[in-house]
Amino acid sequence: MSFWPTVAVATPAHGGLAQTLSYRSESPLAPGTLVRVPLGSREVLGVVWTCTDVPPQDLEPAQARPIGAALEGLEPLNGRWRQLVQFAARYYQRSLGEVAMGALPPALRELDNTQLQRRLRRLATARAGTGNGSSGAPTPVNIPMVSTDQERALAALAQADRPVLLFGATGSGKTEVYLRATEQALAADAKAQVLVMVPEINLTPQLEARFRERFEAGFGAGALVCLHSGMTPPQRLQAWLAAHAGHARIVLGTRMAIFASLPGLRLIVVDEEHDPSYKSQEGARYSARDLAVYRARLETDASARCQVLLGSATPSLESWHAAAQGRYQRVDMPGRIGGGELPRLRLVDMNHQPKGALLAPALLAAMQTRIGRGEQCLVLLNRRGYAPVLSCGACDWKSSCPHCSAYRVFHKIDRTLRCHHCGFTQRVPRACPDCGNLDIVPVGRGTEQLEEQLGALLADVRRPDGSPVRVARMDADTTRAKGSLEAQLDALHAGEVDVLVGTQMVAKGHDFRRITLVASVNADAALFASDHRAPERLFALLMQAAGRAGRDARHSSASEMWVQTWHPQHPLFDALARHDYPGFATAQLADRQAAAMPPFGFQALLRADARSQQAAQAFLNGAAAAAAGLPGSDQVTLYPAVPLNIQRVANVERAQLLLESDSRPALQSFLAAWQPVLLQARSLPEARGLIRFAVDVDPLTV
Repeated sequence: MSFWPTVAVATPAHGGLAQTLSYRSESPLAPGTLVRVPLGSREVLGVVWTCTDVPPQDLEPAQARPIGAALEGLEPLNGRWRQLVQFAARYYQRSLGEVAMGALPPALRELDNTQLQRRLRRLATARAGTGNGSSGAPTPVNIPMVSTDQERALAALAQADRPVLLFGATGSGKTEVYLRATEQALAADAKAQVLVMVPEINLTPQLEARFRERFEAGFGAGALVCLHSGMTPPQRLQAWLAAHAGHARIVLGTRMAIFASLPGLRLIVVDEEHDPSYKSQEGARYSARDLAVYRARLETDASARCQVLLGSATPSLESWHAAAQGRYQRVDMPGRIGGGELPRLRLVDMNHQPKGALLAPALLAAMQTRIGRGEQCLVLLNRRGYAPVLSCGACDWKSSCPHCSAYRVFHKIDRTLRCHHCGFTQRVPRACPDCGNLDIVPVGRGTEQLEEQLGALLADVRRPDGSPVRVARMDADTTRAKGSLEAQLDALHAGEVDVLVGTQMVAKGHDFRRITLVASVNADAALFASDHRAPERLFALLMQAAGRAGRDARHSSASEMWVQTWHPQHPLFDALARHDYPGFATAQLADRQAAAMPPFGFQALLRADARSQQAAQAFLNGAAAAAAGLPGSDQVTLYPAVPLNIQRVANVERAQLLLESDSRPALQSFLAAWQPVLLQARSLPEARGLIRFAVDVDPLTV
């Protein structure tokens, strides 16, 4: 007797193939089983979606290809996981197989049964060596007392019947709430699992250390695993297998971890839930934060409940609005641990400072005073490299990238001009390539230059022990090497660094106990951006950066946040000075509502990459013209195609078309019906040269 499984495989995103492919099998296969199947001339990994004993009506049985071997030793991916993948594929307009295969570790896709069995034996050996957590409860290790705010938050989480938005001031102890909530979830069920998500890899070491300190003694070292792109393929595979088997009780990861197979999931924590890094910008452009809310709902049934906890000092306006509507339960933690005060804002009007000053004299003096007392300072500049551009004053040559509509950034440390979009790198020329002028100069300032100039400005300052000031830099360039991030954080915590220069990666999540002064030297860069989310992002960045100061209650009363600006009267700074996120959010939501912008309206982008800008826009406008009469089209507005802000990257021209609607169901219905139209529009003669297109639902930038 033959059986007829349908299998999700990684087909091209817009190849026009069915969501699943049909095969023939000599034995029944449970849905969720991982199998190897023929696809063209290759054999690939797939997930069995359905399996019946009746061939599909549109399939000629004799033409069905036989299924390959099922991967043995792995439990099928459960129905809740498949529902999550199916929803993500449908909502974000991608193929089912693309999302399903993207959710699995890359190394798993290449394994045959023999190789898999070897990995499973290795995992069992490692688990035996680290302990299997048979004690069932963590051994108390330096567990602090909970504050009144923390106790109230935990009580609310235990009783909540909807997502909980934990609105906690920086330094209010949100991490301890995560730890206690995890402890309660694991204690309530011997098979419970907890997913803890962070927005960026650089936040995992500190949080991982806190969780290991709390839970490793009771559950074993193997009970906590990490999942993020910084791991090697074998490490990711081992962590995924441990989670899938239920051996890993706690999974700590970035956005990709939302798709981890966790059969006993009972709690999802999304730390810094406002962070844009939770929204993928490649492939399936999903929001891990939004999927966390959906997944918690899927995992909840009559026998068990899965809670979701969204934490932030500056929640996204979408989450804040959801709480105002009652869809989320908001819990406030306004006080800092130990009764510490939030840092005082000092605005520096750059209109009244010496011309060309890097730091205002008053700010420099304040930094010198802090260093002399043995305290630390953090200087924020969200631009890496030495200077954004090199320029020739004689002929107006600039270090533009030949492959992108952008400038190559000058990196003095290795004397290179580097494009941060396509990676094209060249040595700095000795003279202007156009006119031969030897006097080419850097324009603007990046973290490399700021580090160098601060070292010169503070050269005569001495620490309490008489040693010279030490300035360090933390950005994507200095933390690229394996272990470099951990080493820099250790040096900072040990007091070996007096002034830390960094990009936004140092402005959130870190618990710097000795920093008492934070300075933002170029806050105006995003103040008047055309993007409607720019004020929200800037306020969050500055408020999060301010939160790095005064986290030790002994120094909190003297902690300060200095902001250098040419526009000190801007209302954003008034709200920042009062640490008034609710007031800022209310004003921003009123503006959004008046303009019918998210969360009061719903958006999607159709993006196109082509060999020419004309081809990209011709495809987009052709697809828009052919959309008339589709379901939901009467409630969807399509705007003309326009180039992206950086319209050329790696010699590929980019354009986009914005769609807006006041109804999410109408927009989704339209997008689903539009997919066949998009496939047909690729063949338009004027769109010749189109490389790819992608739909971005709920985009972060438009």
